[in-house]
Amino acid sequence: MSLAPSRSLFLLAFVAGALTLGASFYLEYGALLRPCFLCQVQRILLATFMLINLVAALHNPKRSASYLYGLASMSCAVLGAVTAARQVLLQNAAPEQTGDCWPNLQYMIENLSPWQALQLTFRGTVDCVEINWTLFDLSLPEWSLLFFVAMLILGILQFSPLLFSRRAVVAR
Repeated sequence: MSLAPSRSLFLLAFVAGALTLGASFYLEYGALLRPCFLCQVQRILLATFMLINLVAALHNPKRSASYLYGLASMSCAVLGAVTAARQVLLQNAAPEQTGDCWPNLQYMIENLSPWQALQLTFRGTVDCVEINWTLFDLSLPEWSLLFFVAMLILGILQFSPLLFSRRAVVAR
């Protein structure tokens, strides 16, 4: 037996993502914090995560489609967690280990191949290392990492009935 119908879990994940994305836009436009490249990648993954969960909540899928939506959602959560974890590592690294300062994302797109731009983004820039806002002594990348891990746990809970039903069949 599942904790809640899959539609409710998808809606919960969408609302949580919408609140998180709304908070990030408030911090950018209200508090005037400029997002770095890794923050922008995390936003894209968050928006994709939200879109998948919104479509799943509106679709109200049956079991097999629900697992496909769940896998897609969990994939975005894993990629977001990896990106946020990379930024947390950059913030805790020595200053000389960070990458050079790049003008902006538009420059990277126009002058580098997509693979080079992605590599440079994950190598990190000076902007990614700056901690310009904290809440409860956690920086924005740490909060982002917590969010993506929480959404990953929610996705795992959605798959738990499948895991337990197979164990019950094997035990018989």
